[in-house]
Amino acid sequence: MFKNYLRNLRGFVLSILLSVPFLSIGGPGYFNISDYGAKADGTTLNTTSIQSAIDACAKSGGGTVFFPAGKYLSGTIFLKSNITLHLDAGAVLTGSKNLEDYPVTISKIRSYTDNYTNKSLIYGEDLDHISITGTGTIDGNGASFDADGELRKKDLFESYKARPYLIRIINCKNILVRDVTILNSPMWVQHYLSCDGINIDGIRVSSRVNHNNDGIDIDGCNNVRISNCEIISGDDAIVLKSCLDRPCRNITVTNCVISSNCSAFKLGTETNGGYQNITFSNSVIYDTQLAGITLQMVDGGKLERVSISNITMDNVGTAIFIRLGNRARPFKEYMAKPPMGLLSDVIINNVQAANVGNTGCSITGLPNFPVKNITLANIRFTFKGGGTPDLAKREIPEVPEKYPEYNMFGKLPAYGFYCRHAENLTFDDVEMDFTLPDARPAIVCDDVNGLQLLKIKATMAGPEPLIRCKDVKNMFVQSCIAPPGLETFLQIDGAGSGHITLLGNDLSGAKNAVKKDGTQEVYLDSNRLK
Repeated sequence: MFKNYLRNLRGFVLSILLSVPFLSIGGPGYFNISDYGAKADGTTLNTTSIQSAIDACAKSGGGTVFFPAGKYLSGTIFLKSNITLHLDAGAVLTGSKNLEDYPVTISKIRSYTDNYTNKSLIYGEDLDHISITGTGTIDGNGASFDADGELRKKDLFESYKARPYLIRIINCKNILVRDVTILNSPMWVQHYLSCDGINIDGIRVSSRVNHNNDGIDIDGCNNVRISNCEIISGDDAIVLKSCLDRPCRNITVTNCVISSNCSAFKLGTETNGGYQNITFSNSVIYDTQLAGITLQMVDGGKLERVSISNITMDNVGTAIFIRLGNRARPFKEYMAKPPMGLLSDVIINNVQAANVGNTGCSITGLPNFPVKNITLANIRFTFKGGGTPDLAKREIPEVPEKYPEYNMFGKLPAYGFYCRHAENLTFDDVEMDFTLPDARPAIVCDDVNGLQLLKIKATMAGPEPLIRCKDVKNMFVQSCIAPPGLETFLQIDGAGSGHITLLGNDLSGAKNAVKKDGTQEVYLDSNRLK
């Protein structure tokens, strides 16, 4: 009797499951590209078949355009509202190697990226509720497009346009990209311009077959979540841009694993609209040739309220690069140059980095235009070292219009942090070490008003002071430790220096607690001295 009961129960459950509409693969709202003539042979050009499935789906009110397992060659396909492209396991959407299969598409919204592209494999504009999902793959055949040919010598921008993007989404709302693998882009991998409500979750990007292979470009977008992604990119991996007069606002990036031939997480280079309310957290950066974290403002705009936390790095050109410059490039040719920008209110917390290059980290503004309210807390960096005594004496040029990059000044006078033109700058619980002996100070500050150095611990080699400050005022130093055998803990230079307080530090390892080049006001209290 009990066996009959179980048999009847299983039959009842099975009948219920089979009656559920969404389990019927051929049901309403479901459009298999094979039914529209797509061939999964990797050689047939399927652009028309795929577009027919998309158009039919849109005409029916929306649904899923399904790519079954197989390799589908295509040129540009145009998304429609309320549509999901779903690539099943084993499905590969492959970009054509023929540039003629990517028609020129000029977006309605004008931005500086007009100079970079007018072609893409997947394109959407002025849409709502669009998705690209599944465990399949999008492969751009990027190595087939020449980035260094005669066209580049004649016209750089036209050479960019001869290489399509893989995904370009403009002025759209409610966008989901989930689980797909995206490979081998000819140019930028994916570009989201002036969009609202983006969720990029669990994707894998691997693209190092051509130049300008940015992993993810978020450009003048609001309300963006990027999570659980692996990015291996030939150019900047996750980069926020503002190539028009609209800010990137309310952006969170978390739980990502990143490797880049350029910078891993970057705000800039284009900054016209600025950045507000940005977080980057719980991520790993490795094997990155330039900076792990780059924050820069060079084309006007405001960078405000950026929080970065719980990041580990290994083998990076530098760990942190923060720059307020004045390239002042307008995003349209006929526009006037933008006014000087603002970079303020940045917190970087709980960051560890090993094998950091020997250029050093930098935090710099310009004369009369300081970076403001920058806090670095709970930092542990080990640098490769090897800096020579002559580097410690280098004078660093301002170069306000120079393209911003971590190595723009050359090797810095500090092996750890070089800071210039800053206001309200705090280092709290920061440890710095090196693998090879380095003769430079750990920290060099120039023209800083409101400097707090709390719980600083750093290795030193050679006669240079651990910390050297010039024209620094309203400085507070507490709970720092001077390493044994140090010649000088703090060197104060410049007539603009003053109102400096050292409280509760262990400076017994240093021969000299403080050296001055003049009559700067320094207050020492409750310090342990040699």
